[in-house]
Amino acid sequence: MSFQEKYIEITSVIQDDINKVKQRLTSDINIKAPLKSKLTAILNAPSKHIRAAAAFLYLKAIGEDIDEKQIIFQLAVELVHNASLIHDDVIDECKVRRNQKTLNSEFENKLAVISGDYLLSIALKKICVLNSVGLTEMFAKTLDKMCQGEINQHFNRFKIPSLDDYLQKTGQKTASLFETAICGAVFLSGAKSNALEFANNFGLAFQIRDDLINVKTTKSDINDGIYTAPVIFSGDITAPEKGIEKTVLLLNNYVNKAIKSLENIENNIYKQKLKELAELLTDGET
Repeated sequence: MSFQEKYIEITSVIQDDINKVKQRLTSDINIKAPLKSKLTAILNAPSKHIRAAAAFLYLKAIGEDIDEKQIIFQLAVELVHNASLIHDDVIDECKVRRNQKTLNSEFENKLAVISGDYLLSIALKKICVLNSVGLTEMFAKTLDKMCQGEINQHFNRFKIPSLDDYLQKTGQKTASLFETAICGAVFLSGAKSNALEFANNFGLAFQIRDDLINVKTTKSDINDGIYTAPVIFSGDITAPEKGIEKTVLLLNNYVNKAIKSLENIENNIYKQKLKELAELLTDGET
């Protein structure tokens, strides 16, 4: 089976809940045309919604239900994620994402930045509906980390960072939102389970995998002066393939840590699917 087929099979047990998130992603978009249609198209573009999927599987694994509040919460996470992608496209001057033109390639950068901010405003309203100071603080800290990670990455362009610096940046830019999606969902449910270890390791593995695929395919990160694990291990930007083997070991290490953190959860179909989702990150396909 392909990566996509495996992913669909794994997430089939919570697909109805993911669909509820997908169907409502654009429900609050209320801006002038033609920007509205473009933003709607971006949000409706094919996406794995892996943050919501991981959160829903974790909740089900620990015996918690997915209610209306959980759907609203994951909507906020997805909106923040998409806002960050729009901003990334402006920063990186990307022209295509998910097989369609980026917002900044069809409109000027100013409108793209404002559109990303607009999605953040909708996410904030979703969080306010949940009436939780704890969740609000969690989101604020996550946005802080994501911005810090982007800033650090900018000032370290065209420099090969240390592995520790790379992992710190990866934790800020990517793993932090996985932590919010999963740990926030557990917090909202009132459960006592400590999901942080799983969320952090899963998020790190997710980004390392993405960086590995980038080096194997477009090498756009290297061209932009963003040097990730393969370059760090090879020590040579002209031969990143020399660092692929060690990057795979690093990826597998975080996948194994994520799976090990689930040991205290009683065995059930959702725990099994969560393990399979983590193991899927070792698949080299997109």
